[in-house]
This record gives sequence, structure tokens and C-alpha cells, in this order.
Amino acid sequence: MTRNSSRFRYLSERLPAAIVVAVQEPHQSAHQTATSALELARLARGLGIEVVRTVQQSRANASLSALLSEGRLRELAALTGGVGPVPRGPQSPPTPAASERDEDDKVDLVLIDGLITGGQQRALELALGVEVLDRSAVILRVFEQRARSHEARLQVALARELYQAPRVRDDHGLGDREGGGGRAARGHTNVELRKQQHRERVATLRRELAALPAREAVRRQRRDQMSQAALVGYTNAGKSSLMRALTGSQVHVEDELFATVDLTVRTLAPESTPRILVSDTVGFLANLPHELVASFRATLEEARHADVLLLVVDAADPDLHDQLRVTLDTLRQIGADSVPRQLVLNKVDRLTPQQRESLALLFPDAWLVSAHDADDVAALRARLVAHFERALVEGSLLVPFRAGALLDDIHRQARVLARRHTTRGTRLHLRAPPDAWARWNRALKPRHPDRG
Repeated sequence: MTRNSSRFRYLSERLPAAIVVAVQEPHQSAHQTATSALELARLARGLGIEVVRTVQQSRANASLSALLSEGRLRELAALTGGVGPVPRGPQSPPTPAASERDEDDKVDLVLIDGLITGGQQRALELALGVEVLDRSAVILRVFEQRARSHEARLQVALARELYQAPRVRDDHGLGDREGGGGRAARGHTNVELRKQQHRERVATLRRELAALPAREAVRRQRRDQMSQAALVGYTNAGKSSLMRALTGSQVHVEDELFATVDLTVRTLAPESTPRILVSDTVGFLANLPHELVASFRATLEEARHADVLLLVVDAADPDLHDQLRVTLDTLRQIGADSVPRQLVLNKVDRLTPQQRESLALLFPDAWLVSAHDADDVAALRARLVAHFERALVEGSLLVPFRAGALLDDIHRQARVLARRHTTRGTRLHLRAPPDAWARWNRALKPRHPDRG
């Protein structure tokens, strides 16, 4: 199996077995390292990989070029059947050590909970004799497996190319043989050809993604004319469950990390007047690959177009503070940190009364809910409607007969309190968002709505 394969194939019917290597950087606590390793193990399980052991490696100096010590390499090689530390310099690939372990005890993968370079990956694979994946590679494979829409698949493919491109330059496995092209008698090396292929693929994917907003522009423009709330938060915080409860839609819900990676937009149910849209964005994660953040920027930026962000946090998770920090950092990264937001502590049904009271004191402005409690969901909906209700502006508007087509938009965007037909047109007494008033103001003559 090659390093770039997106699927795992094994002859036996058993699940591929993996060892997780938790690398504790100088700035990390032992608890943060252990939590991150558990996340990686959960991601692996979502790919059908069984994590049989977790090994921890502390790094006293983040600038060290060697990721693992020689002692740790020998320990891992004894588990994987590898040869252990490999001397530097050109050499033939070493022959893996013979293993007397049963097939059921075989380790197929080593997962590094951190970002490693292409050179580090190849050195580890030579030493361990099995495929080595870092955290970014595992997350990419999860996204490749879960992406459903055409846009999401293009975004993941772009992220894959951006991730692989820097790893080509030191890939000695491609050899120095000359390929086609080039000037004079000398062609391009295989490495140069591979780099060119990555560049061309990245350019093609970016063109395809750039063409999508043109088709999405009309839908987004319509959404921008309506009240919008976006669910954002750490992966597996229960956003999809809240989405289903608030909108009545049959969105995919699963107790796993990144159960969905596609943008979903639905109408709040029962429908309010004016209508409120609710969007569910891709979940956030600590150390989310920057290639994915860059590729999914258009999807993540849905949060920037929202009128309010519902920051969903798993209230029962002991690491909720770290998860909230990651969410806020990601919102800053995509430029959505200035959008009004409301903290929603989900899964409170898993808390004791004492824990719930403590959280209420710690986060006095938060909304404490359970997506599985009908009363909590009804209260959440009422609060959301009340939030947008406070922004509505009341006034009167005369719609001339020549502008009758505008009535459909008015009935979608406003709450009509009274209606009276006159010889000049229809006079409406409304409550509507300020931007709707401004839009109708521009569309009508005179340019200012009649508030009398």
C-alpha cells in the first residue's frame, strides 16, 4: 500500500491495527497531550482502524530534528517488526526484522499525533517497516470519507494536494531518473514532474472551486436577505443534533468526530415570521490542518454572513474550556470573531444538578440545553426568535401597484401587522429587519419608506 492511498486494504478481514504516538511538545501539559491522543484514536476508529496501543514521547526542545528518540524507535520497531534506527546517508532500504507474532498481533500503522515533515515520515517508515501517518493525514482521510457534496469533495481534494506538495521535494523514492519535457537533452527529474503535477492539480481545483460561488451567489444572496443563525463549535459538540431539533430536518447525526463535513442550511421550525435560517458548519478541532482551513474557507465563512453565531459546546466534556478556546481561535482565523455570538452549553442531560448549577454560575449568559429535551429545544427556539425580534423595526410602507412584485419579498421578510388598499397601492404596517427596510427603500419611489 502506498503512502498516498486514500483507503486501507488488507488481505485479512481483521481491522488494521495501529499504534498512536503522542508527542508532548514543551508548551503542552500531559493532560493536553493525552486528550489529543484520544482524539486521534477516535478519528482512527472512524476510519475502521483499531488502536492497540498509545506510546508517549516527550520533547524537551521543539527545534529537535528527530521526532522520536532512538530508544523509543527501538521500542516501536519491536512492536511493528521494523529494524529500528537507520543510519543517515544513502543506503538501500533495510530488511524488516523477522516477526514471530501472530497475524492478529500485527501492527499495520503508526499514527503520530502531530505534524511531521516528509523527511521525518520516510525516516520513520524505514525504521518501523509500516506506514506512518501524522495527525493531518488522518484528518484528511476522515474528510475524504465523509465529504458528500461536490463542493466539499473539491475542497478536500485541494487540501490533499496542498498537504502532499511540500512532501515531494525530498521523496527519494521517486528517484533521480529523468522524465519527459525539459530543455536541451535533459528532461525533468521525476521529482520535478511530480511537483508540476501537484501545481497543475492545485490550479485546476482552485478554478473549479472559484466557479462554484457563481452558482452559489444567487442562493447566498437570498440567504443574506434573511435572518441567519450559524451553529459553530468543536466537533462532536452536538451541533447536528441541535440542527435536527431546531429545524426538523433529517440531517446525519452520529456520535463520532466529523460526522458531517458539509454545510447544511435549513429553516427554523415551526417557521417564524420573518423566516430564520439555521446553518450547520463543519466542526472545529485542535490542530486542524491549515490546508483544510484554507480549502474549507468558503464553507467556514458561512459564519461570517450570519447575524448571530451559536457557539455550541459539550457541557459534559471535561475539556470544554479548551474546546471553546479552539472555537474562538478558529473564528478569529476566518475573520468571524466580530459576529454577535451566543454560548450554548449542550448535552446538559449528562450533568448532575450540581454540575449544571456550577456551569450556570461560571457562564451566566449561556443557554443550557439538551438537544434531546423537547422543552429545552422549544426554549432555545423561543430565545432565538426573541433575539431577532429585538432587531425588527416597525413602520408603514406604501407599495405602489407598479411595484407589486415586491410584495412577495415583503411577506417573506416582514411580519405584516396591518394591510390597507388605497388608490395609490397597498399600505402595509410592518415589523422587519433594518436591512430589509433599506432594500425596499432603494427599490421604491420615493426612496424613503413612508413611516406615516
